[in-house]
This record gives sequence, C-alpha cells and structure tokens, in this order.
Amino acid sequence: MSNQKPETQAIRNQTNRTEQREHSTPLFMTSSFVFDSAEHARALFADEQEGNVYSRYSNPNTDEFASKMCELEGAEAGIATASGMSAIFSSLAGLLEQGDHVLACRSLFGSSHQILNCILPKWGIDFSYGDIDQPEKWESLINDNTRVLFVETPSNPGLDLIDLEWAGKLAEAHDLILIVDNCFATPYLQNPMEYGADLVLHSATKFIDGQGRGIGGVIVGKQRYIEEISFFTRHSGPAMSPFNAWMFSKSLETLPARMDRHCNNALELAEFLEDHPAVDWVKYPHLESHPQYELAKKQMKQGGGVVSFQINGGNKAAMQFLDNLNTLSLSANLGDSRTIATHPASTTHSSLTEEERNAVNITQGMMRIAVGLEAAEDIIADVDQALG
Repeated sequence: MSNQKPETQAIRNQTNRTEQREHSTPLFMTSSFVFDSAEHARALFADEQEGNVYSRYSNPNTDEFASKMCELEGAEAGIATASGMSAIFSSLAGLLEQGDHVLACRSLFGSSHQILNCILPKWGIDFSYGDIDQPEKWESLINDNTRVLFVETPSNPGLDLIDLEWAGKLAEAHDLILIVDNCFATPYLQNPMEYGADLVLHSATKFIDGQGRGIGGVIVGKQRYIEEISFFTRHSGPAMSPFNAWMFSKSLETLPARMDRHCNNALELAEFLEDHPAVDWVKYPHLESHPQYELAKKQMKQGGGVVSFQINGGNKAAMQFLDNLNTLSLSANLGDSRTIATHPASTTHSSLTEEERNAVNITQGMMRIAVGLEAAEDIIADVDQALG
C-alpha cells in the first residue's frame, strides 16, 4: 500500500471488515462500546491498550475518515470534528495558553476573524494580522509570546495566496506552529505539509463532502500537536457524528474526479468573465491575470472551484445580479455539486466592519461563485444573462 498514490489509499483504506464481510464500511451508530472484562476497561481508560470506549473519543467511522485525510495530506495523525469552525477553534484553543499571541493573515473567513477578535481575547490570547501583499512586514509582528502562525490559502473570498514555502521558513525560524486552512484547495490540489505546515485544517462541509449534505471538519498534522489538541476535543466534545464521518469518507473516494471537474468549470467561467463588459475584475488562482499566478502554479495543481469577481455598479448591481439568476443557487455554502453565488459583504463577511472588508478587497460589488459540476456552458449562460 505504501507505494500507492494517496487517492488510491483514500479509496482502499477502510475499517476492518466485520464477520459480515461487507465491501463498503458500515455505519457504527453507537454511543459506546463494550469491554471484554474489567481489566480491559481499565486498560483502555489508562491508554495502555488501543480501542474504542465512547464515540465522543473515537469511533470506527470517524477514525477511518481522519485516517484517509492523513493519507491525502501526508500527515501523521488527525481528528475529525463537528464542523470546520470547530476544527479551527479546537486547534487554537488546544494549543494556546493565556498570554500567547497568534500571527494570522488578514484575509480569513469571517468566523475565523470572530474567533481571533472576540473569543480568544476573553482568555488573554492576543493576535496580529499580516497583510498578504506585505510579507516583508510579518517578521516585525512576531513577539516573544507568538506561538502560532495561522494562514488561509487561497483566501475566502478574495482568492489571495500565501506563499507556503515562505510561511514554512518563517515559522521554522521563529519556532512557531504553522496552521494552514486548506479548505479551498483540498488535499488533492495542495499539500501544505510539504512546505513545512505543522497542522492542516478543513471544513469537510465544503469540497470534501461535495454535495452540500453534512457539516464537519478535520485537523491533521504532526502527532505531537494532534495529541495536545485531542485532549481538548476529548473533554470539550466537538465530535463528528459517525454518520457524517461515514458520508465524508465515502465522498473522498470521488474527490479527485470531482475536483478536476470543479477546476475545469471554474477556469472556463473565469476566462468568460474576464471579457465581460459588466465585470471590473476577476480573481482565479490559475488565471494568468491573477497577481500571484506563478505562485499558484507552483503550489496548486489546479486553480480550485471558486471564482471571485467585481460587478460594475456596486451593491445595487450585485443584488440585481443575484436576483436575475435562474440556475445558480443563492447560498452561503460552497463546494457543492450545484453552483452557488454568494455576496460576501452582506453574508459571510457581514460581521466585519466596512474598513475591515475593504482591507481585504471585499467590496459591495464583489461576488463569489463556487462553481459546481453542471455543464460549464449552462453555468456561463446563467451568469451571462444575470449580468445583463
């Protein structure tokens, strides 16, 4: 198995078959597990033996899903969590202590901003933002108490990129834990651990699931950090349900095929939008006009399934565009088989101030299209007629 591609292992890595000799892993819908003896129970709780005790701690389905994600990301260990945001919060809360400091990229998902700005400060944990276009200033933001470097690449929704090789070297030079939110790229397109990341996070809700069915997250990375975080998750309880883990594990079997289609469709849409008179600018990592195109080609196999663009006419034109759509869905999710249009300024990033949004180019005319698996010409036709 070790010489097989990660995609193959993610299909073939399954929980041991039961006496029923099933081909597909069954659901283990149980809250607890029985012990062979009193001594067996004692040994399990003392961590002297491996085995399942309680599904908040571990379950065959969640273990299988986390194991597959580790193979895809090249990680030593992993934890499945109840949502993508619980993966982010658990990573930070499990590693940080009062008085610690986080250096994060300014271009982050809205709820990640809220964790840094409103939640962690309650426990005396501080943060600073580094701007993606000013990497030379990041080193000056590192303090004696800085412990974590937290980045998201490509960013949501602006599709800005962090140079992962640069981030890995910066973290190593200052003994920081590099945490990378790899949700938009997925492990099929980008592997941050190859560049020095210590932990990689995903919202499994997005492309991992791929059909908009369930909520989940996952943390994978180096064993020593996963052990610290697992203590937090075991006792605070953000456990993924066995059903969702079973579903996500099956979804990973089609991730490469789905991502190829997402990326091809997204590139076609981006190229179309570049020439549309109603559009001011378009951002897509593998579009040659992207300011970080060479970096995207270096660290991403393809450009991903999300396209961002600005409509001329600001908020009014953006609202009219959304209301004119016939085929595309209006939703705040992404990574679905169905193409989704989102206005970040009024939805996913509405909790940020106008100044904070402008700092990362989230304008009133900006749209985020999470490109699905429909025929590319049908997606483009709907966008074209909605633009007018």
